[in-house]
Amino acid sequence: MSDLLTVNGLSRRFSDGGLLRKRKTFHAVSNVSFALKKGQILGVVGESGCGKSTLARLVLRLITPSEGQVTFDGVDMASLSRQDMRRLRQRMQLVFQDPYSAIDPRYSIRDALLEPFRVQGAMPRSADETVASLLDMVGLNSALAASYPHQLSGGQKQRIGIARALALNPSLVVLDEPTASLDVSVQAQIVSLLERLRQDLGLTYLFISHDLGLVRYFCDQILVMYLGRIVEVLPSTAAPKHPYTRALLDSTFEPDPKRRRTVTRLAGEIPSGYDLPTGCAFANRCPRVTDLCRRELPTLWSQGGAHQVACHHPLTAAPDAIIDERSVA
Repeated sequence: MSDLLTVNGLSRRFSDGGLLRKRKTFHAVSNVSFALKKGQILGVVGESGCGKSTLARLVLRLITPSEGQVTFDGVDMASLSRQDMRRLRQRMQLVFQDPYSAIDPRYSIRDALLEPFRVQGAMPRSADETVASLLDMVGLNSALAASYPHQLSGGQKQRIGIARALALNPSLVVLDEPTASLDVSVQAQIVSLLERLRQDLGLTYLFISHDLGLVRYFCDQILVMYLGRIVEVLPSTAAPKHPYTRALLDSTFEPDPKRRRTVTRLAGEIPSGYDLPTGCAFANRCPRVTDLCRRELPTLWSQGGAHQVACHHPLTAAPDAIIDERSVA
């Protein structure tokens, strides 16, 4: 399979301050590189504030990177004119985290589903048939077309958001925590719907979440971010090598009583994006920290195959030990 999306050295910094305050720079995303093949699902995980949503907006060119390159299906997005970028957006769409604010409350569901066509200036010949088809695609009755957002449940609204994202037949769909605000049972339904649509329509997903357990279940490959940097890239079935990834996995719910594990509680605070540490950003919370970690920033290096980790002292525990033990010594 060829790469649909390639990201090289992507960084984004935000500055604040002005005449009365010293100008400061916030490092939201720093030197991120990855590739996403057609038809695959790449999961991006990390705690709140690690740069996941900023990365999504950089990939979609909703904000401009400070440095780096984003290539979509062989096209450098920075080289496109505004008009060309508008056309390209038909092939890449975003599903938002909050279904309650993703749809204009003044719009009927019919209007919301036809909005992408109006924006692109390409209204379908039979609008009602198109709306009915989109609703059916996400498992909703066509009678809902006359309803308004406040009349729908959260799960129904998220299905509308997915239908609207797929209206223009995109190749890439960026899912920014699409199940975070939903009940557990509804989350399972949405994930099942997304998998069916991927298979039926040949979609490629960039799936952003803070839930490593869900990402391991749903995605082919996982990209773990901490303070704007990638700390590990691993297949979804692989045992984590970075202590931070291990802590995220330990914090997920394990329903099998025979596989209980001790929950890891990370000590220390996440460093500020305004004042990045010289060495590893995870050093002040890591149980394996050494002077080397505090001095030198680790870079991604291969752990075999597609598995990479940015750690001076990666874990060596077997997969079973990941579940049954907590010791990282």
